[in-house]
Amino acid sequence: MAFTWASALRITVLLLLSAAVVFAFLTLPVEKYLKDFLVWVEQDLGAWGPLVLAVAYIPLTILAVPASVLTLGGGYLFGLPVGFLADSIGATLGAGAAFFLGRTIGKSYVVSKLKDYPQFSSVAIAIRRSGFKIVLLLRLVPLLPFNMLNYLLSVTPVPIGEYMLASWLGMMPITLALVYVGTTLKDLSDVTHGWSEFSKTRWSSFWDLWYLWF
Repeated sequence: MAFTWASALRITVLLLLSAAVVFAFLTLPVEKYLKDFLVWVEQDLGAWGPLVLAVAYIPLTILAVPASVLTLGGGYLFGLPVGFLADSIGATLGAGAAFFLGRTIGKSYVVSKLKDYPQFSSVAIAIRRSGFKIVLLLRLVPLLPFNMLNYLLSVTPVPIGEYMLASWLGMMPITLALVYVGTTLKDLSDVTHGWSEFSKTRWSSFWDLWYLWF
């Protein structure tokens, strides 16, 4: 890809953003911030709480930050029916936002990295014939990390409407399971406990996304 000032600026912005996210993960009391956010949702927002919780999925998903704390928090704060509805809508909004980003300003970068995911080429071909079914299956049986899948699917011909509906349905089982676990927790500290101890899966997801962009 030829060098341009626009591409250099875009790379610089992405580098700075990624560095800021890593710095925040390593140095800031993320667990406390997440707990404070959930306390704010519970105590101050009233009927707006589920909506705000759902919207919070968007930045986390775009930045490839695991949103399981929000999913558990939805179950803890609102119970199974409302918590599941808020978390399910939120996860779908987040997936849709990442998809839209990958299909618009990030499209050239995602396309340039497809060669590094040879297993995805057969998926892209299958999507041309049956996009809805393939996206649904990928959500039910994830062959690639969730956050990576949002961006990779963005450069396939699947219509955004089919993508959103299939993602919403396919993510329901895991969302329901996490929300139910959230309803069994006794304190908000149980929701965010262990967040600061990043697992290999969390870091792998973040670095996969870094590799996709660069």
